[in-house]
Amino acid sequence: MHVDAIVNAANTSLLGGGGVDGCIHRAAGRGLLAECRTLGGCETGSARITGGYNLPCRYVIHAVGPQWRGGNHGEQALLISCYRKSLELAWEHGCESLAFPLISSGIYGYPKDRALRVAVDTISAFLAEHDMTVYLAIFDRSSYQIGEKLFADIAAYIDDRYVEAHTDDRAARLRRIAFNSDAAEEASCADADIPAPTAAAPMQKMKAAPKREKTMRPASFLPQSFGKKHQSLNDALSRLDESFSEMLLRKIDEAGMTDAQCYKKANIDRKLFSKIRNDPHYKPSKPTAIAFAIALELSPEETREMLAKAGYALSHSNKFDIIIEYFIENGNYNVFEINEALFAFDQSLLGA
Repeated sequence: MHVDAIVNAANTSLLGGGGVDGCIHRAAGRGLLAECRTLGGCETGSARITGGYNLPCRYVIHAVGPQWRGGNHGEQALLISCYRKSLELAWEHGCESLAFPLISSGIYGYPKDRALRVAVDTISAFLAEHDMTVYLAIFDRSSYQIGEKLFADIAAYIDDRYVEAHTDDRAARLRRIAFNSDAAEEASCADADIPAPTAAAPMQKMKAAPKREKTMRPASFLPQSFGKKHQSLNDALSRLDESFSEMLLRKIDEAGMTDAQCYKKANIDRKLFSKIRNDPHYKPSKPTAIAFAIALELSPEETREMLAKAGYALSHSNKFDIIIEYFIENGNYNVFEINEALFAFDQSLLGA
């Protein structure tokens, strides 16, 4: 990844090993190993920083995670310390972007779901106080799991709203086809000034009359009211409603939040927020608009209003929208937990 620093899931010797550690050492070249030999190792729960050498990053941060021994030997505290010290080292060295693997979840045996929770909670807590873009690189989808009950609840919620909207029995389809056919023929007959087919024979073929030619009137023969209507449209356009950007900034003020608190809670990059703030007519993507609604903890009605300002709506024909609706209706505005659910259902994520 082209970031300022990547984190290596290292062992205490810092001299390379298997998995991510071995891959990073091979890609970086011999210079990395030579520098690591000067560091004298690293204790579990801590981290050291070196140059990036042949890697497309400035630094490699070597974090030594704990081995899983059942969970009663301080493993969680050590893993939290790994992430925290890595983040602090990156910050001290001026890094604006950082990429982590899921530390300790490989041969060290830390349960993937617990390792993920530690990573997300520790990184998000750090980002609440610092401006940095942090990536969590997941090796496979099994690493990124949500609780079985939450998954089942969301699946049931989707079924109630999505499946019903997309289920159509054969009888309903035939009724719709017959209705559409009748409507189409009646419209055709009306246009041709010929009688409509009887109900007893709705599908019989009928010969259509020749189509009338349509001619355009010269501009000089346009109705006198045309100019007035055009002026009225200009008047309407001059009375545009509040834009998305204006509503967002108003809601931030009403919530008593700072700009930084809002865009961090939305998982949005500071540079993107700056663009939105400086352009009253900025049109965000739908996930970005929803991320801000989540950060502001808007009600379902306010969320729909904010989306409408950006030209979007929530629909029960879209799983992404239904999952967002589920979390809002349940009062859960944690963008990272929402992203875990979106990922589990193969949907786009919120924020940066």
